[in-house]
Amino acid sequence: MTINILLVDDEAIDLEWLRRRVTSSELEGLQVIGTAKNGFTALEIMEQERIDIIFSDIRMPIMSGMEFARRAKAINSLVQIVFISGHQDFSYAKEAIQLNASGYLLKPVDDDELNEMLNQLYYKIKQERETDLSLIETLTLVNQELLLRWFNESTPGQVEAHIHKVLTPLLQGGSAVAIIEIDDWTWKLKKISDEERRLLTVSITDFIRNFAVQKNLGSVMTSYDYRFVLLSSVQEEYFAALLEEMIESFGKAFPFTITIGVGMYTNEVYKLHDSYRQAQAALSIKWILGKNRLIRDASEWSPKATMATNLEKNVEQMLQAMLVYDLVAIDDCLLKLFNGDVPLAQKNDVYDLIIRITSKLHADLQKMNENLYEILKWDSHQPNILFQFETVHDILSWIRRRFFELSELLYMKKQGQKRKLINEITQYVENKLDQKLTLNEVAAHFDFTPNYLGHLFKAETNILFSDFLIELRMKRVCELLMDRTLKIYEIADRVGYKNLIYFNRQFKQSLGMSPGDYRKKHKV
Repeated sequence: MTINILLVDDEAIDLEWLRRRVTSSELEGLQVIGTAKNGFTALEIMEQERIDIIFSDIRMPIMSGMEFARRAKAINSLVQIVFISGHQDFSYAKEAIQLNASGYLLKPVDDDELNEMLNQLYYKIKQERETDLSLIETLTLVNQELLLRWFNESTPGQVEAHIHKVLTPLLQGGSAVAIIEIDDWTWKLKKISDEERRLLTVSITDFIRNFAVQKNLGSVMTSYDYRFVLLSSVQEEYFAALLEEMIESFGKAFPFTITIGVGMYTNEVYKLHDSYRQAQAALSIKWILGKNRLIRDASEWSPKATMATNLEKNVEQMLQAMLVYDLVAIDDCLLKLFNGDVPLAQKNDVYDLIIRITSKLHADLQKMNENLYEILKWDSHQPNILFQFETVHDILSWIRRRFFELSELLYMKKQGQKRKLINEITQYVENKLDQKLTLNEVAAHFDFTPNYLGHLFKAETNILFSDFLIELRMKRVCELLMDRTLKIYEIADRVGYKNLIYFNRQFKQSLGMSPGDYRKKHKV
């Protein structure tokens, strides 16, 4: 067992004395993980390391020991804090009690008093960890299965006697159920092999369990449909913040996100079933509220997204916006289509809306001798991909991208200016060869997305825009090299190269020789 200690004191001599005394302790696993001369540095250490015990001077400049303790508790509610002061001040002691401090030592600190405090906190933390471990161990796979089965009963029956015995210590300080769901898990798994899926599942399970252990969050059980059930063992006021931290940490560790539904806190075994149901209800409205978040109380939510009644008029306006490539107007029409009188509380409501929109759009396009499904290369009139999305936001984002793409295609087809556009791009680039040009800048100038313009340029010229730009520059360089009055660095600058080494490398890659050798070859 390792217990990490953080020492905080603005006096360097006192800090070093304290470090030597603590490190000389014979208690197994006790280690000083860091020292800090102010509260800000100490908080930074706490954000990087798990700290179990803090010894902190109470009087420090900029941030007092009391303020530091408040912020430290916000980071780790279970950290044990011992204040050290050179003054026997009752007001300090009173405030330390309010902050639930573990101890209060007076300077100069007596060795025996320090060792006694270390022993007291050491065995307190050891006992707490053994209790937590005991709870986790008693929730064997069989017990977990029985508990999960009880949670999923619509009308909860009697709790097994040994399960009741296991839960009773946990509920003494209050507990709640949280359900952790991996977002987009099912359809993303289709892209990887069975072995990769197995390793990823193990890695995710280990991450969630280890996070719960490190933060003393409680017991984690693997449930069904790639969900995890967490029985909280942390104080209610800190539970939500720790779950938010889990969501953030998970997103940094994996190419996935998680959404967590939370139920109420309770001290009664049978109300734990209600807490589980509330956590389920909270997750059920992820469809509307969105993923990668903590959802607490579904009872406070009421449907706000609604279906438009004047759908035909909105779709007609959207088509007109598509024909002139007005992306803002297209987006406005889409948002209007998702607002009306009928609540979009269920997935089928959204699917029905999309079918109505695409059917109307397809009918209008047929009058123009166009086919919506051929243009967008949809295999059927109801793309299967829609059923993979987990939130309304996901579906709306996908439809928005497809309709923007449709607008670009219709606009270019209607205008019939592809070749003209390429000529204009060529002229634009030639006039700005002395500047640093990118596809993004050219696309913005011509009011297109970089992705679309890049595809269009390649389709029309059979060359990538980046390669075209290099060829154009090298052609201009060769012309300028024939002028012996120009230095090579001047030529490089005239065609937009600010780095002479990169210019020389680019020239040699394109023509197989250096600029100097090119001049020699042409006797310049």
